Formats: sequence, C-alpha cells, structure tokens
Amino acid sequence: MTAALGLYVAIFVAALAALLVRSRLASHLWLGAAAAFGLAYGIDAHGLFAVVLPVLMLVVAAVQASSVMVADKRASFSAEEEGMLAGPLSGLGRAQARRLIDQGFWMDGRTGDVLIREGERSARLFYLHHGSAEVRAHGHLVGKIEPGALIGEATVLGETPAIATVALTSPARFWCAPAQMINAFLSANPDARHALEHGFTISLRQKLEAMNRASSPAPTA
Repeated sequence: MTAALGLYVAIFVAALAALLVRSRLASHLWLGAAAAFGLAYGIDAHGLFAVVLPVLMLVVAAVQASSVMVADKRASFSAEEEGMLAGPLSGLGRAQARRLIDQGFWMDGRTGDVLIREGERSARLFYLHHGSAEVRAHGHLVGKIEPGALIGEATVLGETPAIATVALTSPARFWCAPAQMINAFLSANPDARHALEHGFTISLRQKLEAMNRASSPAPTA
C-alpha cells in the first residue's frame, strides 16, 4: 500500500467514525483527525496549495471540540443530578446532560402518588432518586421500581398509552420533565437523542424482563 492510499483510507475511516460515534466531542475529534489525514494527503499528492480545505476543516474541528470541552467543564451538578449523570444520562456529555436536566424539576412524592396511569399517555418523564414504586398491569403487581430508574420513557418517546400503572410505595424524591419539552430538546439535539434513546431502550428492556419474571409461575417441586 502506498503512502497516498494509506492516507486516503485513514481519511475515510476517520470521517466514518465521526458520523457513527454518539459523543459530540468524539465526533469533532474524529473530524479533526480526518482533516489532519487530509492535510497530509494533500501535501503528499498535490503540494501545499491543496492543503487549504483540510486546514480549514482542522480549524473548525478544533474550535468545535474546544467549545464542547469548555462547556462540559463548566457544567455543574447537584448530588441528586450526579446520579442521573452516572445512570440514564451516561451517554451524554456533561453540558448536554445539564441542558436536559434543566428541562425538568425536582419534586417530593408521597406513598400512593400515581406517576403513570395504565391506558393513558404519560405527560412526563420521571427519574426516581430515592424511594420505591410498584408497577401494576390490569390490577396485578408485575414489578417494582428502585432508585436510579427512569419511569415513563416508553410513552414519552413512543407517544403510546402506558401498559401499566406506576405508583409510589414510599415517600420519594424524583425529577420529572414534561414530555413536550423532552421531545423538543431531542429534536434540537439529534446526537443527544441517539445516546439517550439507547439508554431508554436498555431501561425499558430491563423493566420488561423484570415484569416477565414477576408474571411467570413459580416452578413446582
């Protein structure tokens, strides 16, 4: 493989990685790498005149990556919010997570408070910081929700009626955000949407597995 061909392949790989990675910062860094490889390729194949476009790409990528890193460094979180950042929002950058959390607010709940009602579309997304909740479908207990879990993610993203009722079984502290604001944020930040939907999918799968285990008959001796 010649040097020019190797650089061409490197440009393609870096550009593809910039499109596929979920992190905005990683995307900018890969774009910068593609520009750097393009710079080397231009010098090798066509001389100094051909490096103008790669240099511009490199500058843009550097500025974008720097702005993301500065925003991430400036983002601050409370102890409650750090739990969200380490859990369901782990796929987001700190600045993106800060903006998403700002779409909602923190509340205290009492035993018996209903967060999601079966057959209705959830108007809010919840994150349970502490406390507990139970999940009932057709009046039957099918699961329990512990701290650190999201509630309502399926109905918020899919805009479909809830398949179960979720009610608090103890005093609780939780974050909630209107579904309209969450979807507006995700529409304006498509890279965040991909990362967040991945976390929502994992959370939903875990809940469905727990519901299936709870509804399965106990093995007989």
